[in-house]
Amino acid sequence: MKKTTLLLVAVFAAGSAWCWNINEKYTGPKTPVTDTSWHEDILPGYEARYVNQGEAFDGPCRSTIVRLLSDKPTRKAYLYIHGFNDYFFQSEMGRIFVDSGYNFYAVDLRRYGRSKEPWQYPFNVRDMKEYFADIDSALVQIRRDGNTDITLSGHSTGGLTVLYFAAEKGEECGVDRVVTDSPFLEWNYNAFMRDVGAPVVGFLGKIFKNAKVKQAECDGYAYSLLKQYHGQWKYNTDWKMVYSPPVTYSWVGAINSAQGRLMKKRERISVPILVMHSSRKIEGCGWTPEFQTGDAVLDPAMIQARGERLGHERMVCTIDSGIHDLILSEPVPRRAAYDTIFHFLRVYR
Repeated sequence: MKKTTLLLVAVFAAGSAWCWNINEKYTGPKTPVTDTSWHEDILPGYEARYVNQGEAFDGPCRSTIVRLLSDKPTRKAYLYIHGFNDYFFQSEMGRIFVDSGYNFYAVDLRRYGRSKEPWQYPFNVRDMKEYFADIDSALVQIRRDGNTDITLSGHSTGGLTVLYFAAEKGEECGVDRVVTDSPFLEWNYNAFMRDVGAPVVGFLGKIFKNAKVKQAECDGYAYSLLKQYHGQWKYNTDWKMVYSPPVTYSWVGAINSAQGRLMKKRERISVPILVMHSSRKIEGCGWTPEFQTGDAVLDPAMIQARGERLGHERMVCTIDSGIHDLILSEPVPRRAAYDTIFHFLRVYR
């Protein structure tokens, strides 16, 4: 048996189920978005507009800008980028920033939420730099609206994306500071899977771009969020699924590459950074009360270790008993997360 075959068998045995060449066939037309005017959003009081992002590897694609403007004059803006298996639904967050003197913006990235087209595989990406255009489009709109002080923020894969954006662009990043909520800086796997498994799958993704890795069918995190179970939130479970769909090999490669390139270029980040994470890691798959008290997706210790190496001016902060998406935590850690963000904004204004 060849060494590569042995390696793949070992990766398989380490805990993931592998789905080879699962292809969803779309046979309808692929029509690019032409209406980019502002319209009433699905969230009451918000408005949204599509941005035509041109032709991607899977056809025409779009992003969506969502905004909630302050009714008082301000030139400060806060831009939020969601995570994996996610979209912007946190209307409370926008209202908190508006009440605090900010114009609030969010982006549904290509192939997510409001932006997903019927021919697109959800959440797929082959290079995290694809998202830079989605962020840049929002920044153009933010400046067009008269904002001159801009904070860029992201959660989980969105946190990785905004830090990678800042590292690649350096002094040309176009924002004044970066805020991250449990950024996806490292795989939550054992050393073998981090150092061997993920890179091998990423390499194979260059050849078998649409081959997929099946996700574990765990509902603990979703049940900790959804109001009908144990959480406090309502959202569209067609857009933010209870069970994450399989991810492509090329998605694994894109994440792995972005994490590596971020750490190599970390000193190019020219703006202050906030890295927030929970105080504890939660193990398991099915919901238990502990899921309301820690991060069931990533390892906070890994976030802490990598976060401390980023940029030149940084705060790395622990939110006691916060869940993976800290601003969706129980009330006490949620308030602590917001207090930490606004403290950071005051220090680095």
